[in-house]
Amino acid sequence: MVKIIIADDHQMFIDGLKSLLVGQEDISVTGEAHNGKEVLSLMEKEEANLVIMDISMPEMDGIDATRLLIKKYPATKVLALSMHNDKHFIANILKAGASGYILKNTGKEELLQAIHQVMKGESYISHEVSQKLVNSFMNKRNQPMDEQVKLSKRELDILQLIADEFTTQEIADKLCISKNTVETHRRNLLFKLNARNSAGLVHISLKKGLIK
Repeated sequence: MVKIIIADDHQMFIDGLKSLLVGQEDISVTGEAHNGKEVLSLMEKEEANLVIMDISMPEMDGIDATRLLIKKYPATKVLALSMHNDKHFIANILKAGASGYILKNTGKEELLQAIHQVMKGESYISHEVSQKLVNSFMNKRNQPMDEQVKLSKRELDILQLIADEFTTQEIADKLCISKNTVETHRRNLLFKLNARNSAGLVHISLKKGLIK
């Protein structure tokens, strides 16, 4: 039996979703919440193995709620159901631990398919959302490599000096800034270029044509 908590800040939407699920022999709605905090509170009292989670909710949004819920209840699945067809919302809640993402204009058939697929331990991304992600990837792939990452002139200067094997103190002295400022820029560069260390920074930067 799939026991579901529905989380959305609009009661009308919760009621509509419940009406789609009523009569399904293998599905039971055990609770409803209007924000992320209520979801976490409900999970302490209600037995649920799936949360249908809206993203935009007051007090605690669906992304933060998903992150905390998955950490505390790793066996519970989250299916994001949102009006947002934006790659940032999609990526953030999937990174938080959601197993699926469908839009609020989804019909009953796809909703049931998503629920059953997620409960089997698989992921489910609606066709419209998948197309959005594919288009985003294709657009990024077609950009020149050095346009994919936006770095400031100071970041580029520091990146080049790291590649030239200058130490943190030497970079600070050369650019007349503090060591802490150099380290801050270095951390930002690691994040922006998705690198683990300075060697990774140099390797990725060379591939992207950011340094010589």
